[in-house]
Amino acid sequence: MRIHYPTITPYATHQIEVSDLHTLYVEECGNADGLPVVFVHGGPGAGCSATDRCFFNPDIYRIIIFDQRGAGRSTPHASLEENTTQNLIADMELIREQLGVEQWMLFGGSWGSTLSLLYTQSHPERVTAMVLRGIFLCRKEDIDWFYQFGASAIFPDYWADFVELIEPADRGNMLTAYHKHLTSDDELDRIRAARAWSIWEARCATLHPNNHVVQHLGSAHVAMAMARIEAHYFINNCFVTDNEILDKVGMLADIPAIAVHGRYDVVCPVKQAFDLQAQWPDLKLEVIRDSGHASSEPGTVDALVKATDEMAVIIKTRQTSTS
Repeated sequence: MRIHYPTITPYATHQIEVSDLHTLYVEECGNADGLPVVFVHGGPGAGCSATDRCFFNPDIYRIIIFDQRGAGRSTPHASLEENTTQNLIADMELIREQLGVEQWMLFGGSWGSTLSLLYTQSHPERVTAMVLRGIFLCRKEDIDWFYQFGASAIFPDYWADFVELIEPADRGNMLTAYHKHLTSDDELDRIRAARAWSIWEARCATLHPNNHVVQHLGSAHVAMAMARIEAHYFINNCFVTDNEILDKVGMLADIPAIAVHGRYDVVCPVKQAFDLQAQWPDLKLEVIRDSGHASSEPGTVDALVKATDEMAVIIKTRQTSTS
């Protein structure tokens, strides 16, 4: 079974201004002359970590990692202003241009898979390949599953903790109720809501209980950005039409792609990956029999590292055949 590549440090970091308000943290590591790949993190709002560099062979890939608007080391922290899907797609293009990248591979999990697919549908000529994890199609049914009814029937004990913050009369629309708390003028109220929101997601993210994931996502700094930005996006239907990814799947036809999805993913049920593959038969789907949603689970790490190794060969073969 494959594990992460060894820990590496960036050879360059950047602060890229994408608007008068937002400045994004961007880093590069691995081989400066290698195959460009951009890591597209989840949430939205989760930010990146050092482990995210380790899915790629650093001798082969030029690894580009960035924190999306309001997330991680980007500023202003947890900001909802000027923060839409269209903004993030434009940010990725600006990063690509400023770093002098002609084409790059996209690696995205959960919301990162959503943003990767939407970016590719907007700029297919800029994408050499995709490795995706935990497919999230961002339809109303997908959001309702996790924040209204679905996951609640699998983890009723965790759900009870999640709904405790909300008045019984408001529990018929948990997303609206939480959004109200997360945008409150009361800082303590925002923090309580953010931690409850993020801990609910963290508890459901792994097949086996993982306190490290819960502690990380439940920490005040991470939780505030992730909860506020997720609620902001989800209450606005992620700023896309309900079936936008599947409706525009034809734009992906010539792009090699591998999707890795845990069989027991409760955050983004595996049906979403099958729905995507049904419309995009060339998508190679790897269903991991002993994994949930998190990228850190052993079976998922194994599949993702193998996928990036496989994609390096495919990209180089394609480049040779067209040169």
